[in-house]
Amino acid sequence: MSLTLRYMRLSDIPEVSAIDRMAFDPPWSPRSYQYEVTESNYSHMVVLEKTSDPDKPKSSWRRIIGSFGMLPESDSVIVGYGGLWNIVDEAHISTIATHPQFRGRGWGEVLLAGMIRRALSLNAAYLVLEVRVSNVVAQALYKKYGFEIVGTKANYYHSNNEDAYDMRLYFHNLDTYRATFEPRYEALLARHRFVDQYTTVRPSAK
Repeated sequence: MSLTLRYMRLSDIPEVSAIDRMAFDPPWSPRSYQYEVTESNYSHMVVLEKTSDPDKPKSSWRRIIGSFGMLPESDSVIVGYGGLWNIVDEAHISTIATHPQFRGRGWGEVLLAGMIRRALSLNAAYLVLEVRVSNVVAQALYKKYGFEIVGTKANYYHSNNEDAYDMRLYFHNLDTYRATFEPRYEALLARHRFVDQYTTVRPSAK
């Protein structure tokens, strides 16, 4: 198995939309993702893709199911995605989610860290996100990377009128933050053995 962190492509949208529907109410429309990927000048959409080892024999049940066409021949699947907007000196994490089947593996942290690294490369002054006040697990992850709660947005989530925390990560000194962030990112790369094409390769909408 291999993991690749890369820019979102048009061909990823069906899988991304499926995860979105499981993660959020209401979800974004496929057209919204299409705009973010192909038309927006400030969006940096990302996916984490899992690919099976082509040389590893499939288990018997996978061979049987695959014979009915229920598995993709490439055994490649999008396990998570995120959205980063960059406008002037503000970077904003617009969305982030992992497939329910693959939660608890630390892959959400890979997506978050990748977007932080992208924001740093864009020389953003600070990074913003919103999170449900009840989502203490996500809040703990964000705080791990230096995010702070700076306010509350009342009735932010229309599905149940739950409030959201406005959390921000201020890069008061980019070089100082990079000095502490990069070793952590290298450790994340080593632990999950993913290939980073998101912060190092220019995007493609194909």
